[in-house]
Amino acid sequence: MAATFVTTLDNPYDYFTQFDEWYAFDTQKGYNTCAYVARIAKTSSEMSEKDYENAVNDAVDEILDFNLTGNYVKAVEKQKKVEEKEVEADEVEEEKSNKE
Repeated sequence: MAATFVTTLDNPYDYFTQFDEWYAFDTQKGYNTCAYVARIAKTSSEMSEKDYENAVNDAVDEILDFNLTGNYVKAVEKQKKVEEKEVEADEVEEEKSNKE
C-alpha cells in the first residue's frame, strides 16, 4: 500500500518530497494539516510502523469523507521502481540457468 496524506488544493508543494516547503505553506495559510491528522488518527507509540501507517491512512480517508472546506485532497507517495529491478534481476538469473 502506498503511503498517503491529506493536502490542500492550493498547496503547490509535494508533501513527500518537499515537506519543509509544504509545511511552511500549510501553516502560513492556517490549515495546520499535520495537527489535524494527528487529532484524527488513532495512533500510539506501541504500534508497529505498518499499523501506524494504516492509522494515518484511515485518518486521511476520514478527513476526506467529511472535507468540510472542500479544499482537501489525497496526496499519494509515488512508488519507486524497485519491484521492476527485482523482476529484471530474476529474469537474468533465469536466463543464466536456462543457458547452462
